[in-house]
Amino acid sequence: MSKLYFRYAAMNAGKSTALLQAAHNYEERGMRVLLFTAAHDARAGHGVIGSRLGLQRTVATFGPDTEFVREHLGADLACLLIDEAQFLSRAQVRQLHRLAHRGHLPVICYGLRSDFRGEAFPGSAELLTLADDLEEMKTICACGRKASMNMRLGADGRRVTQGEQVEIGGNERYRAVCPSCFYSDDDAPAAQAPGLFD
Repeated sequence: MSKLYFRYAAMNAGKSTALLQAAHNYEERGMRVLLFTAAHDARAGHGVIGSRLGLQRTVATFGPDTEFVREHLGADLACLLIDEAQFLSRAQVRQLHRLAHRGHLPVICYGLRSDFRGEAFPGSAELLTLADDLEEMKTICACGRKASMNMRLGADGRRVTQGEQVEIGGNERYRAVCPSCFYSDDDAPAAQAPGLFD
């Protein structure tokens, strides 16, 4: 039975690396996969999934108007893999859920659960509701605890608590932190272990 999977984590947990490895595993066995990433995320290049380990792959992109229906994807597709799944709309997540169950296609989504304010992305909230299989991927905070939150940093290195939910950036703008560090001192510079996030 095909399922909708959601593999979520804070930043720097290896989500993109895991997605690229899953694609490789299918393809090594002669199976066709289709990979998507958010059209507006061009950190590694437009239509490129790039991991912090240096792996990259050119893929299809999704935007607000993308529809995930079996007829558009091809009958021989073995798996659909989606990076930056937090940027899916609620309607797109429903399409993916239907695709898994009515189109008999495994769909594996990788993304963040929450934004820099600790609020759910709409796509993530819908995935947490509908996914048949949830897996939290782990990473660590600079203090050594499990990181489950994402902290946005301003130019002064301090935590940003207000602003647009979506502002693309990498390690220079964000830190994966534990809840204790997330709430520790909103006026203090964000902690960074030497070399850990470089």
